[in-house]
Amino acid sequence: MRVVFVMIDGLRPDALDLADTPTLHAIMARGSYTLTGQSVMPSITLPCHMSIFHSVPPARHGITDNAWRPMARPVTGLMETAFDTDKRCAFFYNWEELRDLSRPGSLAYSFMVNAAYQIEYGDRLVAEAAARELADFDFSFVYLGTVDSAGHFFGWMSDGYLEQVTRVDAELAKVVDALPQDMALIIHSDHGGHDRFHGTDLPEDMTIPWMIMGAGIRADYTIQRPVTLLDTAPTVARLLDLKVPRDWEGTSVDEVFA
Repeated sequence: MRVVFVMIDGLRPDALDLADTPTLHAIMARGSYTLTGQSVMPSITLPCHMSIFHSVPPARHGITDNAWRPMARPVTGLMETAFDTDKRCAFFYNWEELRDLSRPGSLAYSFMVNAAYQIEYGDRLVAEAAARELADFDFSFVYLGTVDSAGHFFGWMSDGYLEQVTRVDAELAKVVDALPQDMALIIHSDHGGHDRFHGTDLPEDMTIPWMIMGAGIRADYTIQRPVTLLDTAPTVARLLDLKVPRDWEGTSVDEVFA
């Protein structure tokens, strides 16, 4: 099976019922989900993404802020693992700091427009690019960054934040509509937020929605086990039939498989 992984940066699970989110609610109905997933500390975008793609906490990959630096003790990432098994992988994103999530040479395609702070259209550019191209790849990472920007601009759970969640849900529909039948979809956020900030161990910062749908995935199912950011890469590896690197600390969320 092929996989699309969509990241909605800064999305709090309690926003799903306060904003107009028909796309996300339809995915929950068609698949498996938890609204109590957990981020990592510090709950900051780049440390979270390094943990997602390498299945280790920041204490191991060494990224504790939004500045990338080489790992002192390298851990094999998801993209390198996929490349070694001849999988064609693509990134679609609008925050350039994510360019170091994979090592050079491991991606077949990359679309980047530095527009995560353009809340009116930044995610539309990414969603439309992904919808045009993702059918050509075994794995696609689609990063939508404007919900996080709205949190910093307006405050988490403010009217402006919730309006942006609604706007991004509509952009997400373009990606979902473009999915071939042989693709699974994983969607989650990296962290939440409070006031105009995130990065702490407060529940508002640490709690995330995590959902998956596709052929062979249980429908309208609430995941019972705890889920963290470290579990995404192993779950993708199971879907892509990849061998999990021994350094990874997360585990596949196997109960979602019918």
